[in-house]
Amino acid sequence: MIRFAILLLAVFSVPLAAQDSRVPTSQAEISLSFAPLVKQAAPAVVNIYASRMVQSRSNAFMDDPFFGQMFRELQPRQRTQNSLGSGVILSSDGIVVSNYHVVGMATEIRVVLNDRREYAAQVLLGDEASDLAILQLVDAEGMPFLDLRHGDPVEVGDLVLAIGNPFGVGQTVSSGIVSGLARSGAARGDGTGYFIQTDAPINPGNSGGALIDMQGRLVGVNTSILTRSGGSNGIGFAIPAGLVQQFVAQARDGLASFQRPWAGMTGQVVEADMTDMLGLDLPGGMLISDLHAQSPFLAAGLKVGDVIVAVDDQPVNTPAEMLFRMMVRGIGDAANVRFVRQGSADIATVEMITAPDTPSRDPVTLTDREILTGVRFEQINPAVIAEMDLPMSSEGVVVADPDRIGRRIGLQTGDIILAVNGDPIDRTDQVGRLLRRAGQRVQLEVLRGGRRISLRFRL
Repeated sequence: MIRFAILLLAVFSVPLAAQDSRVPTSQAEISLSFAPLVKQAAPAVVNIYASRMVQSRSNAFMDDPFFGQMFRELQPRQRTQNSLGSGVILSSDGIVVSNYHVVGMATEIRVVLNDRREYAAQVLLGDEASDLAILQLVDAEGMPFLDLRHGDPVEVGDLVLAIGNPFGVGQTVSSGIVSGLARSGAARGDGTGYFIQTDAPINPGNSGGALIDMQGRLVGVNTSILTRSGGSNGIGFAIPAGLVQQFVAQARDGLASFQRPWAGMTGQVVEADMTDMLGLDLPGGMLISDLHAQSPFLAAGLKVGDVIVAVDDQPVNTPAEMLFRMMVRGIGDAANVRFVRQGSADIATVEMITAPDTPSRDPVTLTDREILTGVRFEQINPAVIAEMDLPMSSEGVVVADPDRIGRRIGLQTGDIILAVNGDPIDRTDQVGRLLRRAGQRVQLEVLRGGRRISLRFRL
């Protein structure tokens, strides 16, 4: 019995001794504090005051022939709107990252450091879809800054601190762990982003603040919190540092808007009932359902029906996740894409390119002679498909700007014009000619959101 007890103790003592994490066992360990880490990182987290001019909403009765006289004095006016948020300094020369919803369209930006120094700032690059903006402090040098954690993948369970400067009352710090990765469509922006999820409470006004690891590196930029109570308790989301690095690089290259790699494909999540048909052992990856003729994935040898399972050895399970991996790789580089075709795994090298703006858009804006004065049409190409979020197989002529008259008859940006009074349209130069000979009754055949609709009007 004694030999058995000694053997049991030996078996269980090995993994316990090998563990890096354990429960504090002394008063000294219990007294451990995040204070040194906060003192190191806090000077690089700033408060941002932004002002923008917005148009007051017009009164609903303004266009009424009777009530319009009563509301004549209530014409829409411009007013100043102020926003308040946080930011993080990323270089000694004053490059700052924040959220687009904090500084987007701002006419004046003022940045206040933790030591109360103040600087004017200007937006170098902003992107509403990603909810990120890169600022440059004016006449700044020798600034405190945080390093980006971009080469070392973040893992669920990593300890993190959320630092921000809400409402200008001083910095706040909260602690937690990374509670999830690959969260998409849950925070601000266009719903296609990729976020780090954390249970560290993110106080109101902390948008644009820092999420740091235990080495003081920037893991992500806090962007929002999902809460039922409206307070700080809830699920926090941060934009990963790898994407921030690409924003900084493009801003330093002089770009004013963020350039995304173009996949030229549509895809869908692989569900459990699809695994046998696709030759997979487990559900996972992204099934390619459509490929554009100019797609870099098609050029690399991928086909419709292939399942993309990883990009640069990082797992991919949704279209949003794949696009994030491409954005982190960056324009002009190449990514190693692992995919499965009919049960066999393979790897392809895919070039990261912007959506080709070829063939030419051949823009046409209609004049008085062509009825729909001011409406602008463009020839569909990959760049137009990406800008207007059109189906990958789209071709022909699209409405780029309906202008006032176009909106009045029901046209919208992104409408694909199929025919005028039954005559098919393939090129932008056909639109004006067909409208000129249309007569008093005009019928436009339009493809909108995959649905074919008819717009009829009389001159």
